[in-house]
Amino acid sequence: MATLVPPSPRHPPGLIPSGQLWLPRASLSACLRGAMVRSTVGYSLGDEQRINRFPATPLCSLSWWFQGGSEAMVADRPDTMPGLQSQREAYPGRWVLAGPHTRPSSSYCAAPTHAMMVMFMPDALHLLTGLEPETLTDRLVDAQTVLPPDWIAMCNAVQHQTDDAARIECLEAFLEPLWQACRPTQVLQAQRYSDWALHLAQRAAMSAPGRSLRQLERRIKRWAGLPMRELRGFGKAEQAFFDTIAADAAQGHVKWADVAAGAGFSDQSHLCRVTRRITGYAPQALYEGIVGEEAFWPYRIWAQ
Repeated sequence: MATLVPPSPRHPPGLIPSGQLWLPRASLSACLRGAMVRSTVGYSLGDEQRINRFPATPLCSLSWWFQGGSEAMVADRPDTMPGLQSQREAYPGRWVLAGPHTRPSSSYCAAPTHAMMVMFMPDALHLLTGLEPETLTDRLVDAQTVLPPDWIAMCNAVQHQTDDAARIECLEAFLEPLWQACRPTQVLQAQRYSDWALHLAQRAAMSAPGRSLRQLERRIKRWAGLPMRELRGFGKAEQAFFDTIAADAAQGHVKWADVAAGAGFSDQSHLCRVTRRITGYAPQALYEGIVGEEAFWPYRIWAQ
């Protein structure tokens, strides 16, 4: 069964519970990264607190809304994050499939909302559905227009379960036989981005004739939706994120030069550039958002 990660005892005061993080059963750990469930039903939130901030990600995702709904927020300029006055766009369908994102994104929930986002490793989604993540990169699509019929039936079944645990169980029961039938002979159990990117490169080198650098890059981008250079960047950024959380827990403050060195960045400025590109914020501003703003709950949920 999937594992519900317990909430952090260090949850910032004054903020509502960040939500639930479900980690997949062991047999699906190379297929799913996890599922985030968030409910604001029963809470009173101001307008700023209804914003949701998400980082760029190499993952694909499938989302449900059980109550309420969300709108995508559009930044006024490519180098800024959207605010309350920014344009909003309706999501494309009842269930939304998202590909890897090279830029951070934001959404807005005008009413109390209960939703679930299930995150797939992109190469696993390719094996399970035949969809190529490269065609989904930086896109949100109506799942009913691209997923196979049995997947749509699963989406509907999940929609009508009575609680979050039953929804996760329904999803995993559907995926288990599919994944066992199509998964690679050797799969990676640990899902840190850096380990996964290395494993993906090894699979690409062994999977078909033609092992030139250009052929390997094409194969990796077809499976993952992003080139290896960007996947390595996500690996460093993820390491920096967890190092930041560990430093804060141990010392009560963060030394950014130490975080940069520990995650493999050339210097602190390099860390700042990559953090801003992936999250939209400099490291200190991101840290302050995580500990003090409702909108950064997706970051807090991974810090549990």
